[in-house]
Amino acid sequence: QVQLVESGGGLVQPGGSLRLSCAASGSIFDIYAMGWGRQAPGKQRELVARITNGGSLNYADSVKGRFTISRDNAKNTVYLQMNSLKPEGTAVYYCNAATVTHAYWGQGTQVTVSS
Repeated sequence: QVQLVESGGGLVQPGGSLRLSCAASGSIFDIYAMGWGRQAPGKQRELVARITNGGSLNYADSVKGRFTISRDNAKNTVYLQMNSLKPEGTAVYYCNAATVTHAYWGQGTQVTVSS
């Protein structure tokens, strides 16, 4: 089992920045990739950023050039730096951890982009 706890959400104006954090605990040695997904009201959850144990990065086209995912292995923590936020970025953001057999999700943190 893997437990994920997100933090760092909030209200930000369009064009602003936020950094999300996700601390992993439990069977962390089974994790081969971590990422961030988001779900806006009335829409399906989408994975927006992913980082593998080997350091490979993947981003959704909608966030390329504005979001950066990183990890601190010593702290078992993954981050999502979000710059140039847009109103359509308003969503609940979820941390994700992938093992060979499971995909784990955190409880989510709300990000609201509004003036």
